[in-house]
Amino acid sequence: MNHESKIVLLPELSAATEQELSLLLIDVVEDGASIGFLPPLGPDEAAAYWQGVTGPGVRLWVALEGDTITGTVQLHLVLKPNAPHRAEIAKLMVHPAHRRKGIAGRLLETAEQAAAAEGRTLLVLDTREGDPSNLLYQSRGYVEAGKIPDYVISANGEMDATVIYYKHQ
Repeated sequence: MNHESKIVLLPELSAATEQELSLLLIDVVEDGASIGFLPPLGPDEAAAYWQGVTGPGVRLWVALEGDTITGTVQLHLVLKPNAPHRAEIAKLMVHPAHRRKGIAGRLLETAEQAAAAEGRTLLVLDTREGDPSNLLYQSRGYVEAGKIPDYVISANGEMDATVIYYKHQ
């Protein structure tokens, strides 16, 4: 685990942080991540995504090594009256040059702890079938609820399934 990185909650985004997060998003999409975008992802499209991220019920953390953002994760608190116990883990990403340092696990743990502090006892998420992220989630106690075939189009044009996971905490 990398003890030099720190995890920071961002209640809002400065222009500089938005730009750095946009570059992170572009790099992980270019590396093949299935997080809602296809390569080539342009800076304007990436920036437009980050402009709409912070808001009610959304917690956003970044992993920092020095002043450099190396990863990020979001926790979406479900705001519906019938689901005050539920939250979604979203957009967990680590820059390709900073993988295998424990950053993803630390980001996930941070989001889980925040969910627990908010009284959220059920976490849900989805990820593309076959991606390395499946191993991370399974190793952290997430249970596969099922798969939806042909859920996303990958960069190669093929349709891939998504795996739905949940975790009680």
